[in-house]
This record gives sequence, C-alpha cells and structure tokens, in this order.
Amino acid sequence: MEHLSSKRKVTIMIAIMAAMFFAAINQTITSTAMPRIISILDGMDYYTWTINIYLLTSTIATVLVGKLSDMFGRKPFVLIGILLFMAGAFLTGTSNDVFQFITYRGIQGIGAGIIQSTAFTAVGDLFAPRERGKWMGFMTAIFGFSSVLGPTLGGYLVDHLDWHWLFWIFLPLGIVAFIMILTLFPKVDRKRGESIDYLGSLFMTTTIVPLLLAFSWAGTQYDWGSVQILGLLAVTLVSAIIFVFVELKTKNPILPMHLFKNGVVTISNIIGFIMNFGMMGAMIYISFFVQGVMGISPTYSGYVTMPMSIFMVVTSAITGQLIAKKGKYKRYALIGVPIMIVGMALMVVMNSVGMAVLAMIVFGMGLGLGMPVFSLATQNAVPHKELGVVTASSQLFRNLGGTIGIAVMGTVMSNSLTTNLTTAMTSADAPDFSQIDPEMAKQLTAFANPQALMNKPLIEQTQASLPADVQPLFAQMIAGIRDALGDTLSVVFLTATLVLVVAFVLVFFLKELPLRTTNEAAPTDAAPQEAKEGNQVTHTTAGAKA
Repeated sequence: MEHLSSKRKVTIMIAIMAAMFFAAINQTITSTAMPRIISILDGMDYYTWTINIYLLTSTIATVLVGKLSDMFGRKPFVLIGILLFMAGAFLTGTSNDVFQFITYRGIQGIGAGIIQSTAFTAVGDLFAPRERGKWMGFMTAIFGFSSVLGPTLGGYLVDHLDWHWLFWIFLPLGIVAFIMILTLFPKVDRKRGESIDYLGSLFMTTTIVPLLLAFSWAGTQYDWGSVQILGLLAVTLVSAIIFVFVELKTKNPILPMHLFKNGVVTISNIIGFIMNFGMMGAMIYISFFVQGVMGISPTYSGYVTMPMSIFMVVTSAITGQLIAKKGKYKRYALIGVPIMIVGMALMVVMNSVGMAVLAMIVFGMGLGLGMPVFSLATQNAVPHKELGVVTASSQLFRNLGGTIGIAVMGTVMSNSLTTNLTTAMTSADAPDFSQIDPEMAKQLTAFANPQALMNKPLIEQTQASLPADVQPLFAQMIAGIRDALGDTLSVVFLTATLVLVVAFVLVFFLKELPLRTTNEAAPTDAAPQEAKEGNQVTHTTAGAKA
C-alpha cells in the first residue's frame, strides 16, 4: 500500500482514524461516569474488573490478530473489530447487574483489541518510518481528542440521562466507520503457503489469561500467597515455557522469538510495559480523587481531566511533525518521560482542583511527547513483513503493563484505604454517634466507604433527610472519609511515580536507528553493520531530498 497515491493514502487514513475514534470515544466517555455506573449497579467490589476484563480481552485479541493480519491483510480484521465493538457497546448498555456489565465489556475489549492492532499496523503499511512519525502523532491525537470530548460528555450524560445512553449514543458512528473501511480500504490477498499457528495461539492464551487473573485477584479476592494465586502463576509459567518451545519449533510462529533478539524491540516493549504499569495503575483513580475527595459531580470532573487530553493532543501532533522532519525520536522520550514523572509527582501532593488541573497539564504534555516514540521505534527496527506482529507485541506489553498495574495499584489502594479508614473512624476527630439512635448510627456508618462518596446525589439526599442535630455529625464523617481516601490515593500516585522513574532510566538504553524512508528494508540487531550502512544511505538520500 506504500505505493498508493497521496490522495488515496489520506482518504484511507481518514477511514482508519474514524474507526479509531469510534473505539476511543466509547472508552473515554465512560471514564468519569464509571464510578457512578458501578455504584448504581452495586458492584464497587468488582470495579477493577470492569477495567481488567476490557484490557484482558483486548490484549489477547491484539496479539492474536497481529500475525493473522500480516497473513490475511488488515481490512477483514478492522471490519470484524468494529462489528464486535458495536455489539459489545450495545449489550453493555442493556446490563442489569455488574456481572452482565463485565461480560459485555469483555466483548467490547475483543473488538477494541482488533481495531487497535490493525489500525496502527495499517499506518505502517501506508507510510515509510520517516513519514510514519507524523501519522503516529495524529493517531495519538485521535485518542487525545476523544479524551477531551469523552469524559466531559460522559459526565454530562450520566448526570442528565440514563447511563445506558453512554454506550448507545455513538453506535451510528460505528456504522459510518464500518462503511468507510469497507469501501475505501484496499483488499490484500492471503500469502499462500503460510499456515496458522493454532498451537502457539492456544498456549499464548493460556499464558496471558491466568497471569492477568492472578494479578487481578491477588490482594483482593485472594491473598498473594494463596493456593489460587500461586496456582494461576504456576499455570502461567508452564504455559509460557511450552509457548516459547512451540514458537521456536513452528514454521510460522504467531509471535516470533527472534524479535526479542532485537534490542530496540525488547527495550521499547519493556519501557511500554513499565510506563503503562504506572500510568494506567494511577490514572483510573483520578476520578476517585476528583469525585470522591473533592466532591465534584461527574459533569464537572470531566473539565478537570480535560487539560491533560488537550495538551496531549497538541504535543503529540507537534512531536509527530518534528520526528518526520528531523528523523530522530529518542530525544522526545528523554524529554517526555521526565515531564510525565513531574506530573505524576504533582498528583501525590494535590489537594485542590487547581493543583489537579496543573498535574493534568504537565502529565498530558509528557504523554504527548513520549508515548508515540516507542511504537515508531519498534516498527522501524524490523522488516515490513513483520510489521503486524511487532506492533502486536508492542500492544501486548503495554496492555499487560496496564492490567497488572491496575491490579497492583488496586491492592496498594485497598490495603492503604483499610488502614486510613480505620484511623479516620477511631481518631479523636471522628464523629461521636453514641448519642443518637443506634439504628440511625448504623445506617450512617454504612457510608464509611469510597463507593458512597462516588454517589454525590445520595449523600446530599441523605444529609437533607437527617435531623438538624445529626447533620453536622454526618458531614464530619464524610469529611473524614474524604481525607482518608485522599491520603490513600497519594500512596497510589507515589507508587506510580516511582515506577515511571524506572521507565525513564531504561530510555537511556534505547538504541536510536535512523528512520527509514522506505518500507523495503529494515535495520536489525542481528546484522548491525549492514543495517548501519543501509541506514546511512537512506538517511543521506532523505537529507538530499529535503
């Protein structure tokens, strides 16, 4: 597809970005509304599962489709991904309890994983690495734009309409994206003689699923040292060993092991894992701070997180243009990741809406500078025939990092919250309910959990219904719980900050290869001298053309 006309390429990219926006907006529109939705469904104990199931299914779909799209072309998988995502979104809106909600979110995740994998790979099909940086910036900007519109719109809808409409309102956009891909995206014939690695697919799945389940349940459903968790980790280890053995022996592996001999691919994937571990593990709790600690409604909490998305859109678009112009990418990671660390560090000490907005701005700038770099680096480091599978490996490590990060941060939050709530309810500043009716005191202490803080209308209704002499005690208790939650979230954000510091150190070990101006050749660590010479030629040619 690299040899298509510029006009046709731009038209195809519009179709791809429409599909990406459809998937992204359906994800971000729920971010500020999710605490309220789960509270309505009475499923706060399963809150992390609403996130984890989406990441789990999308992770598996991403890595399985990566190799298959190299064989069968991207088009059928983009179309299948859109259909599955639309079905999942519609069904999620019909949920009557949290278990239905989680199941249907899993279907959405499969569609999202397919769309995400094929869309980013299609950019590599259309453009050489030197030009690809610009479009990667635009793709990141699509996520950013959806992050600007989604949370604010989601907060408004959940405050003024039934929550089900969050999942239905953009379904027409999915139909438009499907038609655009169907009519505009070129079809690629299957590569003859290539077999599908069914055995590798099976053992990859049996490696990923128990691993994610172990980290999702550890510290919440079961103790870290329990038989269940250790058993899941044992299954993961055995499956992983068998998977590697199968991939080394099979003719057409779904995840070629030789990719990890490439230092650029390995370092980029490890950094992506660690960054998403810290970032996703902390970012899902921003809504807890804004709505739970600060007491802001979902509608206005979207305005607090909006600056992060705006600055991410601007910086990612500019970064993409600069990478395309200069042919260098490592410098932006060296600048962006420290800025992300500063933004996360500000979250540790934020105690007002103003500080939260400042933290969002700084973090968004770092995100826009750093995140596009690592996908581009991995794609530039392998031959074009492995574009799909290396992109899938990148998404795999990011999703694993995000899922495990959410689980670990959830454990950190749970343990810290238990201690802080106990302190808040037994300290000298705690409200004295001994003088009021025991039954009423029991009802009020039921609010001593973060789930209650997410439902601001319920708190206001409860306070208004209480006798005048009890209202100050109730307000005192809510204030204490907010303080306990704020202290807990500071620990979560501090943990994420330290994790991002590790990612920054690893950036120094990322080898920068000059961006190629064609998809015909690729540098590899296996043949460093040949790659070096070839890149010097293409880089010089690019300079001459400029």
